[in-house]
Amino acid sequence: MQNTIYINTAVDPFNTPLKEDAFLLNDDEKIEKIEHHFSKIMDILGLDLNDDSLQDTPKRVAKMYVEEIFSGLNPENKPEISLFENKYGYKNMLVEKDITLYSNCEHHFVPIIGKVHVAYIPKDHVLGLSKINRLVRYYAQRPQVQERLNIQILEGMKEILGHDDVAVMIEADHLCVASRGVCDTNSATVTSFYSGVFEKEEKQKEFLSYIYNTK
Repeated sequence: MQNTIYINTAVDPFNTPLKEDAFLLNDDEKIEKIEHHFSKIMDILGLDLNDDSLQDTPKRVAKMYVEEIFSGLNPENKPEISLFENKYGYKNMLVEKDITLYSNCEHHFVPIIGKVHVAYIPKDHVLGLSKINRLVRYYAQRPQVQERLNIQILEGMKEILGHDDVAVMIEADHLCVASRGVCDTNSATVTSFYSGVFEKEEKQKEFLSYIYNTK
């Protein structure tokens, strides 16, 4: 039986569940093993791996898994986040909205597509704007459930900023709902987490007004 651990569960029970030996193999070794096993899956499905359109698919899928859509499993890929001195003394809400989200559902390994809205109250420092997008992408590039992804982004922002005044909302379409099962292409899933001053109703309303352009 494989052992499963939750890193820092006393602090963050929403961390991605990983095996204790999750990082014993390097990326090249993981690609080689995934390529082998995915070719077996294709063979079982009855696909002809001698066909020139299919013969390289196992390698392409393996590289995509390790180097792209699940690269966020490796903590070495966590982006370095730049902080800049808040020289302007800006103390109002800063919102980065409509951040593109591409992730994958951990239940069926099909895409989650949507957008993320992040807000925080600057103190002594501000974040480089593109760094928020990179942080979202890092946590999205792993098998996910939306609730966990939402809080991972929130906790990541709090860790970088060194304070709790952060809000994160996700609006997403889940292809496990749209392309299989009930095949509902109209529904969307919305999650939000508020911390620090954003636990106050007036701050939540201000945050939502920026997202939806309402006053």
